[in-house]
Amino acid sequence: MLRNRLHKNDDEGFTLIELLVVILIIGILAAIALPSFLGQSDKAKDSSAKSDARNMVSQVESCFTTLGTYVGCEVAATTFAVTSPMDTGGIKAVVDTTSTTGYKVTATSDTGNSFVITKSATGVARTCTVPSGTGSAKGGCKLASGSSGTGSW
Repeated sequence: MLRNRLHKNDDEGFTLIELLVVILIIGILAAIALPSFLGQSDKAKDSSAKSDARNMVSQVESCFTTLGTYVGCEVAATTFAVTSPMDTGGIKAVVDTTSTTGYKVTATSDTGNSFVITKSATGVARTCTVPSGTGSAKGGCKLASGSSGTGSW
């Protein structure tokens, strides 16, 4: 019986058709999954810019608590941006505090999208701009219907 088992001449393994079917299935799954992963880097870059803008707002509000006015707070916010360990590509957030009752913080991501937080006497607004040809609407800017490059976030 041992001799029969050793001299058994059955071919074992996968046929060419079975291997081709497996490769075809893997290819179809990759074609489905790949587009959803491609936009992730743009989303990450835009999220970083949004975070920078929110951090700048916190810095300006902290400065307002100290000074009692927003005028002059852009210097403190810019100093914060220069020394921030999260800043890997240079200063990309700009603060405009020419008003005593409000400010405007603009952060630009590596995708070219600009994210703006504006505080005025009437409230706080968040807007974003996608430059034509350079920015990506997929990243994190929700474009208004009928708008070619301005939206909210």
